Amino acid sequence: MSRIREASETVRLIDHHCHGLVREDLDRPAFELLATESDWKQPAGQTIFDSPIGVVFRAECAPLLGLARHSTAEDYWAARERLGQQGVSDILMRETGIGSLIVDSGFRSTTILGVDEMRERFGYHAHEIVRLESVAESIAVSTTAPSFADDFGAELTRRAATAVGFKSIMAYRYGLDFDPDRPTDTEVREAADEWLSRADRERPRLDHPVLLRHILWTAVDLAKPIQFHVGYGDSDINLHRCDPTQMTEFLRRTVDSGAQVMLLHCYPFVREAGFLAQVFPHVWFDTGVVLNYTGPSFRTAIEHALELAPFSKLLFSSDAFGLPELYYCGALLWRSGLADVLGRWVGQDQMSERDALRYVEMMGRGNALRAYGLADE
Repeated sequence: MSRIREASETVRLIDHHCHGLVREDLDRPAFELLATESDWKQPAGQTIFDSPIGVVFRAECAPLLGLARHSTAEDYWAARERLGQQGVSDILMRETGIGSLIVDSGFRSTTILGVDEMRERFGYHAHEIVRLESVAESIAVSTTAPSFADDFGAELTRRAATAVGFKSIMAYRYGLDFDPDRPTDTEVREAADEWLSRADRERPRLDHPVLLRHILWTAVDLAKPIQFHVGYGDSDINLHRCDPTQMTEFLRRTVDSGAQVMLLHCYPFVREAGFLAQVFPHVWFDTGVVLNYTGPSFRTAIEHALELAPFSKLLFSSDAFGLPELYYCGALLWRSGLADVLGRWVGQDQMSERDALRYVEMMGRGNALRAYGLADE
């Protein structure tokens, strides 16, 4: 085994963007739904196991569940059903080599394990990312239009005291082509009046563009890292509006704010994210969940990510939600792909082995420590 591959396989990863695992056993339709970004179940006669991510599950996870590589979908599901969600989680999570999780707790939080539960269950260091839109929606039942700005600011400041950063789903709720200006107090009050008058107070959904900008700028003022969903996601997005270069003016205006901007996933805009990470000092990015969903083509995304950006700006994340397979394969593919690319460059005398070993450590954990201001853990 080369030293580069050994380093990539043993670095204690910091997963800088992920979610909890589901609590209960799943039936097959529910499992297959969690293994795709689609909002709809697989059509009759089709299965997620016959897709890039399903091929990876049946190749890489199957042996850990007592099956041969490339098991059939039926055999894989039978083994998973026999072990149950808890059993599969125990097996796969201990094999990830992840040391720390930075967990987005703002999506379907009642059905998945929370930050503390992930820490206690699997022994990871675990930190919280606060989703801005969820905080705004949580105060909808108690706030008023005149008090919205103050109420949101107070609640976000309270949540920020124990969190390492924030997340914006502007890409879902509007698009990354948002107006970069900070809205005025009058604009916020009028927007809050409009939103609160039509919002379902029991299940509010913040989608007003002025309020989305306001909560984002409120987070900027707190000078913590802000994660942005970029590119590939479920059917709630319009992909062409999720190109991160559409945020360029916002990035110019926040260079000196103290807030770090973390671009997540980025597919198919990985090269665009790399450009932004090169030209703006406060921009970082990852390939996130893309490695799982592109399956055997995962090396392409890694190669694109390494083309232009400083290696000090790349991070690892799985964006795993619900399924331990997403954690395990996310880490496995990232390790393998990085070792392949860096190993090839060293073999071609394009890079020294010494530098390659440093970059594995940087991208696997060191960059996340710096970006989020964490102690070495």
